[in-house]
Amino acid sequence: MRIIRGSFVGDAALGVPPTDKCKISTRDAEGSVPYIIEVCKMFKIAEKIEKSPELMRDAYCSALIAAAEIDPNVVALDADLVSAFGMKPFFDKFPDRAIQCGIAEANMVGIAAGLSSVGKIPFAHSFGCFTSRRACDQIMISCAYAKLNVRLIGSDPGITAAHNGGTHMPFEDVGVLRSIPDITIIDATDPVMLRDLVAQLAGPKYYGVYYLRFPRKNAKAVYAAGSTFEIGRGNVLRDGADVTIFASGIMVAESLAAAETLAAQGVSARVADVFTIKPIDRELIAKSAAETGAIVTAENHNVVGGLYSAVSETVAATIPVPIERVGVEDAFGQVGSESFLASAYDLTAEHIVRAALAAVARK
Repeated sequence: MRIIRGSFVGDAALGVPPTDKCKISTRDAEGSVPYIIEVCKMFKIAEKIEKSPELMRDAYCSALIAAAEIDPNVVALDADLVSAFGMKPFFDKFPDRAIQCGIAEANMVGIAAGLSSVGKIPFAHSFGCFTSRRACDQIMISCAYAKLNVRLIGSDPGITAAHNGGTHMPFEDVGVLRSIPDITIIDATDPVMLRDLVAQLAGPKYYGVYYLRFPRKNAKAVYAAGSTFEIGRGNVLRDGADVTIFASGIMVAESLAAAETLAAQGVSARVADVFTIKPIDRELIAKSAAETGAIVTAENHNVVGGLYSAVSETVAATIPVPIERVGVEDAFGQVGSESFLASAYDLTAEHIVRAALAAVARK
């Protein structure tokens, strides 16, 4: 008997509730070898993938309020962005657990480390460029090296910084932080995922330094309400046999759209949401490499140091296959709408289709 651990696309027709863990007896493709799938988290894809009416910052704030109501050790820190990040409801409800640190991100992270050292669970926020770049030394030494329990929030990653422009557009935040030992890096996909992740990170299961990146405003709703997620494991949202598209953040919805276009052209594309960039789901990557023989990565980040780098490192060490990439080609940001920037930096479903066709052609 085999036990396969992983995430599972929930379906009410299966009669399986979205519990933290369940076991489903089934058989292999030949119908002869019984095995058990042990499901740690369950998710279901939204019926229609479109812009969520709920802002990501509102989902974050309400989830953090809910967590703070459960655990008095949950504390919020902000770097002069309370209004911009929609955190006023938290600051109003928990004034003794909300700290306005001003435009001093390194100091904010140092405060978060101190709070952790006395048993608090700090969630420290600024724009992703400042959380990662300006506070890198404090994250490295005060948090990670000291083995403390800190949650770092980087909002408006990549092109979602839009009209804030190049100085506020982190194409490098994942790359800056990924080489820090023991840090976990997450690129949240939509409000449903974000709510679940905040609840988990405020709970007792996870200890350490976690960097969570997501846009402040609307993201496309990929998951249905009630979905749950396992940090460290990717979610296969669509199966396919010819190529696997590994995506994170805002590029997940683009990848699903690309898979539809590819299907019309006779190419079967698997789509996986690799929302945990570190530690990367090596098992899923190796399995997909073996089964589809070609890979595309799609990320709202520089191709240097981010998802492409993480997936390539895994493929090189396991099952080498052709890899194409969709991401920012080592460039700085600029001012513009998100749609303009997506086109300018080749971060669209159309570009994913081209990359997938190129990867399949190299098989």
